[in-house]
Formats: sequence, C-alpha cells, structure tokens
Amino acid sequence: MNEITIDAFLNVDIRVGQIVQAEPYPEARKPAYKIWVDFGDTIGIRKSSAQITQNYSLEELVGRQVMAVVNFPPRQIGKFMSEILILGVPDENNEVVLLKPERDVPLGGRMY
Repeated sequence: MNEITIDAFLNVDIRVGQIVQAEPYPEARKPAYKIWVDFGDTIGIRKSSAQITQNYSLEELVGRQVMAVVNFPPRQIGKFMSEILILGVPDENNEVVLLKPERDVPLGGRMY
C-alpha cells in the first residue's frame, strides 16, 4: 500500500449528492446505468455512468444519497460523458455497493 500525505487526500473532493435521475445505458460494454446526481446549489447536477445493475434497480436509485468524487476531469464512457465518480465497494460477488452517509445530510457536503 502506498502512503499519501493529508494534502494529497484533501485534493480529492468527495461530496454527498442525491440521485435525481437514472436510465438504462444499453450501449455500455458492461451492464450500466446513466445517473444524474444533484450536489446542491454550488455544484449543481452532474452525471455519471455506473456498473451497478446487479445490486440496484432504476426505481430504487432515484432519491438515494451517494458519495462521489466531483473534481476528476470529465471522461468519455462510450457515447456518454461522465463528470463524476460515484463511490462504492465490492460485495461478496465483486459487484458494486454504493457508499452513502449513515443518514440524510445536506447536499454538497464535503467528506473530510
């Protein structure tokens, strides 16, 4: 494991947002969704693709709070431009489980 400094960690801007829209992404190489996340007035709505179809239906995603990196440069994922990285960890089947705050918190809050 490589050690990093606290300054390097603080350069990664991880914020809480709320999923406001989720759609299928049939053009993706691996099954994925297109997701729009609201980070509040300062950051606004940003979009991402996420390979989370095994653990989440589209219906259960809307309204859910998630943690995401908001300061990576945009990245083209097929025909879709991803602006954020929604964070998750693998379950026992190596499928993504989304990270979220323990309770609802104000949108845009930064993780420290």
